[in-house]
Amino acid sequence: MVKENLKIVEEKINAACLRAGRSREEVTLVAVSKTKPISMIEEAMDAGIIEFGENKVQELTSKYEVLPKNLNWHLIGHLQTNKVKYIVDKTVLIHSVDSLKLAMQIDKESAKKNVISNILIEVNIAKEDTKFGVYAEDIYPLIMEISKLKHVQIKGLMTIAPFVDEPEKNRIHFRNLRQLNIDIKSKNIDNVHMDILSMGMTGDYEVAIEEGATIVRVGTGIFGERNYSI
Repeated sequence: MVKENLKIVEEKINAACLRAGRSREEVTLVAVSKTKPISMIEEAMDAGIIEFGENKVQELTSKYEVLPKNLNWHLIGHLQTNKVKYIVDKTVLIHSVDSLKLAMQIDKESAKKNVISNILIEVNIAKEDTKFGVYAEDIYPLIMEISKLKHVQIKGLMTIAPFVDEPEKNRIHFRNLRQLNIDIKSKNIDNVHMDILSMGMTGDYEVAIEEGATIVRVGTGIFGERNYSI
């Protein structure tokens, strides 16, 4: 099932890139494997996937320990400061940084392990009460402070768009995030590289690609519905 689903997702990504006049190489597909067993991850690996996303630190670290070390792990869920020490040397990218306190903890733990952690600033672009993330108008002071940290590097922005019945409704949010990314990049802030736009999930990743996403996070579209009972 996973391989068949991946084929469909790949076709949709290619079509979206074509519509937007973009190269397929500009978009990274992160397979969101939260709540999914090792066997399904291995099936995705057999189909050529090496980028995997997890929401929870414990699940990421347990999978990291048993799977090949050539995989790239993305922490895409909300990260608590007391869990940072477990993942700074296991992730290629932390998508969900939304406070100076969290960034400082990542910097502190990264220094201990002599690594530089790549992070994205999570933006609550639609200002939803139920979502984490900084509001667009509050992002500059946060970025300026985080940019001073020596073991953290800002690579771009991430958002979780509203859950909608029609993907087109999220186009405005993706467009606004891309514009915010462009505005920040134009300021040429030291230690800030705005090359990544992580936006778009199973329900709306095609629209996100059309609006400039460089990472799309697809779980259900690849692995099927999640099992939250485990």
